[in-house]
Amino acid sequence: MKNNQVNLEVYNQMYLGKLGELTLKGSNVKVFEKQLLTNLKYAISGSAAKAWLSSGRLYVAAKEEACPVVEYALDHLIGITGWAKVRCVEKTLDAIKAAVREEGLAAKANGARTFKIDARREDKDFALNSYEIAIQAAGVLFDDNTLAVDVHHPDAVINVEVRDKCYVYCAQKKTCRGLPVGVSGKGLLLLSGGIDSPVAGYRMMRRGMKVDCIYFHSYPYTSEEAQKKVEDLAKIIGQFGVETYLNVIPFTQVQMHIKQHSPENYSTLMLRLCMMKCANLLAPRIGAQAFITGESLGQVASQTNENMACTESFAEYPLYRPLIGLDKEEIIRTAEFLGTYEVSILPYEDCCVLFSPRHPVLRSPVEEAKRIYDEMQIDDLVQKAFDERKIIHFSVQETIKEKFGEK
Repeated sequence: MKNNQVNLEVYNQMYLGKLGELTLKGSNVKVFEKQLLTNLKYAISGSAAKAWLSSGRLYVAAKEEACPVVEYALDHLIGITGWAKVRCVEKTLDAIKAAVREEGLAAKANGARTFKIDARREDKDFALNSYEIAIQAAGVLFDDNTLAVDVHHPDAVINVEVRDKCYVYCAQKKTCRGLPVGVSGKGLLLLSGGIDSPVAGYRMMRRGMKVDCIYFHSYPYTSEEAQKKVEDLAKIIGQFGVETYLNVIPFTQVQMHIKQHSPENYSTLMLRLCMMKCANLLAPRIGAQAFITGESLGQVASQTNENMACTESFAEYPLYRPLIGLDKEEIIRTAEFLGTYEVSILPYEDCCVLFSPRHPVLRSPVEEAKRIYDEMQIDDLVQKAFDERKIIHFSVQETIKEKFGEK
């Protein structure tokens, strides 16, 4: 689709998205672009908006009433570095100057005192080159003292892009960057109610991985509110990852068996091993090719080098730990950006916290962990829990419908 295939009098609001690292993918770039466009179209389907890609830019034309939906979708679209609402005008110097004046006046109303023009000429048939466009456009605001020029530290940067049409814009919103979700296979996220695991899932989504979730619930030792908290976290993940399925595993009997048959100091580690066993059962059902956890080296007892080696020894798929070298402050910053932080700190404990021993083992040999696990004879209970799982679907499409009433 191109501009000449869209009625810009009807779809009279225009957005421009800037592609990130996917433009470096050489001969495979079309695969990445197709996935990006598919993800955006899924999010805005049902709204009065049209999206297409051309020459390294993502375009969205929308009716006025669809603007909140489009902006929400672009905010949550992984694979673009940012977006802007633009003025789309004809490729004439007078039209460009008029649009630059409007952007300059809007910037001044928002407190700007200085500006510069950043011009790009994609259409080489246009009479002026990028530098000449910038000079002509800047004169509109400089000559009548609307704004002062500052090319080094301007309050406002007004962009002029000459393509099939001319696009003029000032305010740009930075977004997620990364690769479009879906170009790097599927991972299974071990999701808890804590701060770390949602951030881990998001970081893998930014590498193009589609993410489904597995959560272990121990009712009545963990409350319905604790499960609701995890559902809310999965819902947020679904907004950034296009969609996700949350698999809720009833783990009460498994945890009680661990409590009765495992040395107390090994109970947390045994729980992690049982979770990994259950994840092994789910992965082939959903087509997952890897596991994702929110582990950060040394953060808690189960996340020492030795104990993580025990956990990994039970995984039948690659185990990704995208937070492994981050400290808590770095993780929290990402959680705040996602909107998961305020949910994660709600005071509803998950099963790991409630069943934690006073003095957990810190450095278990793999062989010893396997021996204790085998002696528990717990595989049948893990299978039973897996068979009784509950599956809940979340998607950006559903969230948009809730927020904006889209059908």
